[in-house]
Amino acid sequence: MARRLLHLRAHVAGLSQRCAPTAPRLVPSHPYISDMRRSAFADRLLRSLRSEISSCRPGPAPSPPPSAPFAVDDRPGEQWIRLRRAFDDEEEEVRVDATMVDGATAPTRSGEVAGPDAGRPLRLHISVHVEVTKAARPELALTFECSAWPDELEVERVYPARRGGPAPVQQYMGRQFRELDEEMQSSVHDYLEHRGVNDELAAFLHSYMENKEQTELVRWLKNVEGYIKK
Repeated sequence: MARRLLHLRAHVAGLSQRCAPTAPRLVPSHPYISDMRRSAFADRLLRSLRSEISSCRPGPAPSPPPSAPFAVDDRPGEQWIRLRRAFDDEEEEVRVDATMVDGATAPTRSGEVAGPDAGRPLRLHISVHVEVTKAARPELALTFECSAWPDELEVERVYPARRGGPAPVQQYMGRQFRELDEEMQSSVHDYLEHRGVNDELAAFLHSYMENKEQTELVRWLKNVEGYIKK
């Protein structure tokens, strides 16, 4: 009997040890660690953004050449600008739409192309769309598709376009400009030169767009910074 009591007491003691509550283990909270990591990543990105912003210092936008007093309509956040000027006692309006730099190559007015292997550096390209309208014919515009290089303006095509109505699906736009006879090409260049659309304007556009590139970059960086901070 005593032996049975001792055996029972030992069994109960074992059960007590197995069932006794254990001290809780301190396990880090996974959401807390994730929040810390996200905060560290955000801080690092913000530091990088602020460093880029401080290194980009766009200056004041250049003014159009005095010989062509265009009014500049900049489009913040967009990749193009519009220039306007009244001409010939406001009987005409000249409108110039220009993109930011959209390519690079090394052509010349003669149509020759020299690559980097020929020792010529690449030149940056800006697409330019020119419209000349007359007060007496507001429904039509004489249109010039051009390329602006840092030191010259090239005409690619000339054609009349209807304004304020549906455009033809496949309008005939004439020959490529370089395919016209030399006298007509010279006359078109004189026509544009007289209205301030010339090599000097091309140089201005490149200077303006270089500054706009920096301005838009800073605006973009600040927009990203503002989103990360919220």
